Amino acid sequence: MARYLAVDIGASSGRHILGTIENGKLVLEEIYRFANGYKNAEGKLLWDIDALRREVLAGIRHAGELGKAPDTVAIDTWGCDYVLLDASGSPILPVYAYRDSRTVAVQDEAERRMPFKEMYRRTGIQHQNFNTVYQLFCDSISGKLDQAERFLMIPEYLSYVLTGEKANEYTNATTTGMVNASSYDWDKDILKAFDIPERIFETPKMPGTLVGHFTPEVQKYMGFDAQVVLSPSHDTASAVAACPLDENTVYISSGTWSLVGSENSEAVISEKSLEYNFTNEGGVEHRFRYLKNIMGTWLFQNIRRELNTTFPDMIAQAQAAEDFTIFDVNDDLLLAPESMVQAIRTLMEKPDAPIGEVLNSAYHSLGKAYGDVVRQIEETTGKPIDRVMIVGGGSQDQYLNEMTVRYTWKPVWTGLKEATATGNLLAQIMYTEKLNLTEARKIVENTFPMYVTTI
Repeated sequence: MARYLAVDIGASSGRHILGTIENGKLVLEEIYRFANGYKNAEGKLLWDIDALRREVLAGIRHAGELGKAPDTVAIDTWGCDYVLLDASGSPILPVYAYRDSRTVAVQDEAERRMPFKEMYRRTGIQHQNFNTVYQLFCDSISGKLDQAERFLMIPEYLSYVLTGEKANEYTNATTTGMVNASSYDWDKDILKAFDIPERIFETPKMPGTLVGHFTPEVQKYMGFDAQVVLSPSHDTASAVAACPLDENTVYISSGTWSLVGSENSEAVISEKSLEYNFTNEGGVEHRFRYLKNIMGTWLFQNIRRELNTTFPDMIAQAQAAEDFTIFDVNDDLLLAPESMVQAIRTLMEKPDAPIGEVLNSAYHSLGKAYGDVVRQIEETTGKPIDRVMIVGGGSQDQYLNEMTVRYTWKPVWTGLKEATATGNLLAQIMYTEKLNLTEARKIVENTFPMYVTTI
């Protein structure tokens, strides 16, 4: 029986999830978990890339120690962030986190170099200050790119650590704002406009492609060998790959970010789509994830830490509050505040709002944002939406599910909690068993019962 290992790393934690197929159903087992988070170093928000490397290796080794050495391994993480390698193959430090504010200062010059409207026409990717293209523009200005020989996004770098092989993966590459939506390859005119050298890239490969075997050094550390496969290495792409979607379904990948969108065969690059700031990120089999980024459970994660409380207690306080104020959940004030509670109070224009009202406002504001996006998808795609499928850890928050029903006026389907790890594992199964995405999604339908919340 083949064993597949998904290394699924989010902005706050990482997990190693072992998968096997038994009687046509996917069996998941979490075998390792570790904390993650950016560090504030003299005002710079950075990733500890060496700590990530150590944890990835330790988790894979632990699978072997349990007598469950995987046949294949694949890694997914958040999008936009990357590692530059020098001529010796070593990372050029520091590795910035996308929440760092360094890209704000280059926005005016970036617009002069290539207006965003033209970038959108080429890539279909929404504007966000932290898009990789703007991060690399900062590196170009600082001279950091002068030392760089290769560009690898975070999961690609970790695959390189395991195999010694450098490969760019399509779904995550599209989050950079540098991949042409028609050619599925790096847009040379964008690279030229921002003084980003072509030499550091290779044509992105599709999920389900073999990267390589463990290096001899890694094999010695692990006590076994395995093949490393490209998953949809952007975590949302993995989550969406796991969803048994149809044309009339909107998905919400609910985690630190809420990614609200639909799956399309072609990019939607129109004036209205640009106006609404939708993005067309890449998916498995060159499908497009037409979506918007909403701030998501980042709001509640920060409040929980700030108040040293629990999610059930926060939900209870929100439900008990009678009042709420709708605010913009994507306001920059919420990206990395010292106090999330105070930041929300500022947006509510109620500096003394009780914590229950703050929480209730966050729930209603998220639900309202979801509803707005669903209606915009119907308008820009011409597709009537008849259900919303919420996947990921946030799908366990029943109060948020109820708010989604309230503001979208659609039934909400839940049940696929481990969507990202599942999609990661599906790519490995597709590689091993030579399946297409439709066939792989049948495994998901056979495995996970779905639950419906209605008005």
